[in-house]
Order: sequence, then structure tokens, then C-alpha cells
Amino acid sequence: MAHALRLGARGLGRTWPNPAVGCVLVRDGRVIGRGWTQPGGRPHAETMALTQAGDATGATAYVTLEPCAHHGHTPPCAEALIAARVARVVTALTDPDPRVSGRGHALLRAAGIAVTEGILTHEARTANAGFLKRVTQGLPFVTLKMASTLDGRTATSSGESRWITGPQARRAVHALRLTHDAVMVGSGTARADDPDLTVRDIGADHQPVRIVMDSRLGHSATSRLGQSARQTPVWMVHADAAPAAARQAWAGQGATLIPVAAAGDHLDLTVALRALASRGLTRILCEGGGQLAAALIRAGLVDQVILHAAGALIGDEGRPAFGSLALLALAQAPRLTLLSERRLGNDVEMRWSLP
Repeated sequence: MAHALRLGARGLGRTWPNPAVGCVLVRDGRVIGRGWTQPGGRPHAETMALTQAGDATGATAYVTLEPCAHHGHTPPCAEALIAARVARVVTALTDPDPRVSGRGHALLRAAGIAVTEGILTHEARTANAGFLKRVTQGLPFVTLKMASTLDGRTATSSGESRWITGPQARRAVHALRLTHDAVMVGSGTARADDPDLTVRDIGADHQPVRIVMDSRLGHSATSRLGQSARQTPVWMVHADAAPAAARQAWAGQGATLIPVAAAGDHLDLTVALRALASRGLTRILCEGGGQLAAALIRAGLVDQVILHAAGALIGDEGRPAFGSLALLALAQAPRLTLLSERRLGNDVEMRWSLP
């Protein structure tokens, strides 16, 4: 199952709206087939493993998520395993999708196949946290990535921020983008940095969707994002009151426009993220500035924070990593749990989970 989980991880950022599943087929102590969900969500992991095995009669299938039981773009994987005459299926999780949710396990058992559930469940939940959250809560899993100095500053008072961290940390960010369905920034970061938000320098074979939260569509449609929107998707999330001329300009560049509710100039972030999840996104990497970061934290929409801390000091005249969290007492401060820590050149990467 550990091997199947590693295989499934290869699909992260590529399989949405489907989960990133891994499958290993074993017979007589030997691996005879293995697979993972392919880009776009199909073929599924079980189909890939069965195709590689050729003959899977009597084998045990280790699958990181319950085999699907519904007819979609492909036949059910539970039926494929039955047709292949496997002897046993071992799974990590029951699929919460109401079209499956125990039906895959039931089909296998009804066909006389032994089923073992709940192997490495915690690891499987972590691996597919995005898919699980979208299905059960209608929201994507959000990773907030921040780069700051040791004193918590992301730029000088003039806005200079290139580069707070070193090349190894920046390369790690590109790898991080590759494992998410989309990269998201706010309008302030978009205007200040004119980013392209693509994966570079690591031999990427795909690109994440690029999202800008921009209530008034103030970011120029002739920016880097606008000029490349036909090559790599750009989704502009905006308020209903965004000017018609700006909408037309972005639509003309090939961007997808997503109108959502807003209070004044501020988008309702919960409504916005639900809209993104409804379009299939399961994992979003937010690389926005302090205001968007704080707003997401206040709304309870962040699942994980990845901080790249650089060995530099700017002082209190610099721009803070987070905007206002509107706290009145220390007891109200969010308390995060440290998941991991590693050195990246002269910088330190820390991963934290939120309650």
C-alpha cells in the first residue's frame, strides 16, 4: 500500500476533478502490475495496473481508494477487477463520492473477492485531502505559501521582494506548483509583480490553472497572464460589478471569467472557493500577499501553510507577511501544528497544518 500511495502521488495536480489513486497488483510475492490515475483523471489506476499485468488471475490488488462502482467516462474499476479474476482487494479508504461510497467494496464481495479495508488510512487521507474536501465540503484544499525574512517581512517598504529566498527555495516552489491543480494570487500581487505563475526550470510536462482574485478586474489584460491565457488557463474571479470593458478585455485574451458575490471591493472568499471547487479544482496553492493570506485565514479556508524563512532582516518598515487577523487577545490566535521542516540552501521550509 505504501508503494501504491507513492504511485498515486505522481498524479497530484494532474488528475482533477478525480482523485490521484495508485494501484499495485501482487501475485506469489511479485509485483505483476502497477498504475496511477492518468492526467485528466483517466484511465484510472486499476485499469493501468491491469493492462500492465496482462493476466491478473489470483492476484491481490492494493488500491489507495475504493474502486469506483459507477459508469462514467470509463467502466467501473470494481467490475474490471472482477473481470480480471483477482482474488483479493486491499484498500486504504472508502470513497466518499455518493456514486461509490461502499458500492465498490460491495460489488467485489458479491463476486466472491476478499476485501480488506483501512490499510494506511491516515496516509491515504493526507494524500487525497483535496479530493476528499471537495467531495465532502464543496471546497478545495488550500495551501498557503509564504516567503519571508526571519522578522516576518515579505518586501521592503518600497515593495522590493526579489529575491527574499535563494534559488533552492524558489525551485521548491515550482515543484510545489506542479502538485497543485491551480496557483492563486490576489489583485495586489498581480499588479505589483506581473507574475506568470507557471512551473519552470524543472522539466514540467503540464501547467496548473492560474487564478487571480480581482474584484474589479483591475489587473491589466495585457499583462503576462493575459498575454499567455490561451496557452495556459487563466481564471479571473471577480465581483458582479466589475467593469464591462475589463470583462471584455480579459475574455478577449481567452481567460475564464468567474463572477462571485462581493461586499464592496472584497470578494466573498468562501463563495469564490466553492465556485472553484464546482469547476473541479481540488488543490489550490495560494501565493498571494499578506492581505489575501490574512483574509483566507480569517475565513477558515486555509488547510496548510508552507513558510520559506530566509536568513535576512528588513525591519518594521518592511511589508508584513500577513495583514490584519483582527485579533483582540492572544487566545484568539490560530495555533498551527508543525508537520515538517527542512533546509533549502540557506533558507528553511516549514510545513504547518491548521486546525
